[in-house]
Amino acid sequence: MTAEADQPRRPRGLPSGPPTSSPGWERLPAPEGLALLARISEHRESGRTADEVARRLRGEGLDPALLAAALTQTELRAGAVAKFGELAGELLFTRAALEQATRERVAALHAGRFRSAGCRAVADLGCGLGAESLALLTAGIAPLPVELDPLTAAFARHNLAVLAGRLGVDAPRVRVGDAERLGPGGADGAFLDPARRTAGHSDTRRIASPDGYSPSLSFAFGLAERLPTGVKLGPGLDRALIPGTAEAQWVSVDGQLVETGLWFGSTARPGVRRAALVLRGSDAHELTAPADAEDAPERRLGAYLYEPDGAVIRARLIGALAARIDAGMAGAGIAYLTGDRLVETPFASAFRVLEELPARERDLRRALASRDIGALEIKKRGVDADPAALRRRLRLSGERSATLFLTRAAGRHVALLAERC
Repeated sequence: MTAEADQPRRPRGLPSGPPTSSPGWERLPAPEGLALLARISEHRESGRTADEVARRLRGEGLDPALLAAALTQTELRAGAVAKFGELAGELLFTRAALEQATRERVAALHAGRFRSAGCRAVADLGCGLGAESLALLTAGIAPLPVELDPLTAAFARHNLAVLAGRLGVDAPRVRVGDAERLGPGGADGAFLDPARRTAGHSDTRRIASPDGYSPSLSFAFGLAERLPTGVKLGPGLDRALIPGTAEAQWVSVDGQLVETGLWFGSTARPGVRRAALVLRGSDAHELTAPADAEDAPERRLGAYLYEPDGAVIRARLIGALAARIDAGMAGAGIAYLTGDRLVETPFASAFRVLEELPARERDLRRALASRDIGALEIKKRGVDADPAALRRRLRLSGERSATLFLTRAAGRHVALLAERC
């Protein structure tokens, strides 16, 4: 997964996360660890700051390793609400696994595919903290989770037991080991979320090459040849790696591109090979096509400029969007659309073009100053520019705000002053 979780600020003195093996973290799922977490939660709810709680509990002579783990865990729970909802307050997390974990709403959509495919038991291979297995359990499907890391597996076991208790069902068993070696067992479907970060629970780095994913893509795609299968990958996946038999769906949540989902067998939809799913608030909108869409023809700059959602861009469905909103490409190969009339669409942000400004930096600075612009959102495509550095050099000090597009149109560099519609 992409680094999708907004992490909370840590109180002074707290570690960033557990090392590979830590007695404090390993004791969190035990009764003493859960009891300490409950006490910390009560203190926080009473209005005490994290630093105050830490000082108070240290004064009681609690084991320092367990206390440090519990304090950090409390902060992770707060940051996890965005992904796991209100259930986050009872779950356990590591920082690295939380970053890769699927959002609750997206995981529910994944589970819905398996339910529609008639799957009754789905192997969750590389289950991490259990986000996908939680969604499967909620959908009435038996998850068969497998996790390589023992601490993460212990946390997944706890998390699934929490939900199972709420649902009044048996908690799934989490198998610990290599997913490629253990395989899907008796499942009639499989979901894989290959680890795309180096081993560890904190301070990990992204794995640049798909060859380093675990489980590997070759294993995942091989499994997809015999079982209904879903594979969650980062949104920047090299499209050359997408098998021709897969439905590839790019997903954005509230403007943030979060994943590429590859679906095989009966989890893939007939006739769909490219899809852009845009989730905004409680709404869901999707563009689908049997293949990449051809870009729309380039046209003269109109009264409105459209910035397609990242899912639309990655799915290469800009041409399909252009047809929907009666627009053309602002520049050849540039992912901006332009048109003469405003058309509301969930698949793009619309801007009213106010005027074209000089592209030279010195002249641009003067033009912005004369228009009393002090707050400037800078967007760029097809030009070599650093928006943050440019904003500093422009030395803006006015009272008005605007958006500036730096791009190419009609074969030349342009600077377009605009406002959001």
